Amino acid sequence: MFKKIACIRIGGGKIALDAAEEAPVAIFVNGRHLTTVILSPTGLQDFVTGYLYTEEIIRSADEIESVRVEENRISVLTTNIFKRVSVKKTILSGCGGAVSYIDTQKLPAIHSDRTVSIPELEKAVTALPAPGMIEVIALIDGGHIAARSEDIDRHNALDRVIGRGLRDGLDFSRTVAVGTGTVTSEMVRKCLVANIPVLVSTGPPTALAVEVAEETGLAIVGSAGTPEMAVYTHPERIEGCDGP
Repeated sequence: MFKKIACIRIGGGKIALDAAEEAPVAIFVNGRHLTTVILSPTGLQDFVTGYLYTEEIIRSADEIESVRVEENRISVLTTNIFKRVSVKKTILSGCGGAVSYIDTQKLPAIHSDRTVSIPELEKAVTALPAPGMIEVIALIDGGHIAARSEDIDRHNALDRVIGRGLRDGLDFSRTVAVGTGTVTSEMVRKCLVANIPVLVSTGPPTALAVEVAEETGLAIVGSAGTPEMAVYTHPERIEGCDGP
């Protein structure tokens, strides 16, 4: 995931420093090109499983017949090899064809009675490394790390742990996603599709992420591990949080 890159230190002197690797990887499903993504070129089977699931192309890992990983290419065969697929992005609606807002009515809603204690949140954050060159996402189940992944992009890392969870038969409704970086509306969408009820991050959420999460039942905890740690949505899922 890292390689040494030669550079010149300010002030003089040559040095080799670690740099995160990234590569364009084309995804083919049933022989047809679906999309090309930029990601860390490791652990691609977990990634493509989670990606196809959060794009709502498959509903379970059982729908994948085979995955062949080659250089800069992932080829997937589904159980229905005649199925035509396309990438589904966050659903947007607008008057007269103008894209203007996210239609939360067309997004999944969280169905889970999972609650999380403050000590459990604090312990979960310790599973994350100090801020660095890559993003990290972990799925916590019953106080234990059920899946953990790293990528140059936190959205890809989230797909990876969801893919790992699918392959392991994990009940997402009992998990907590813990990660690094800003929480975006796309991360919220992926959690909604997987029915992950709590999303915790070391960074704050965007305003749009908060809006979508509030309407769909997802609890967001931002700036975890810092004095600015705060619950942005659905405080009823966080034990010991007074709420509004």
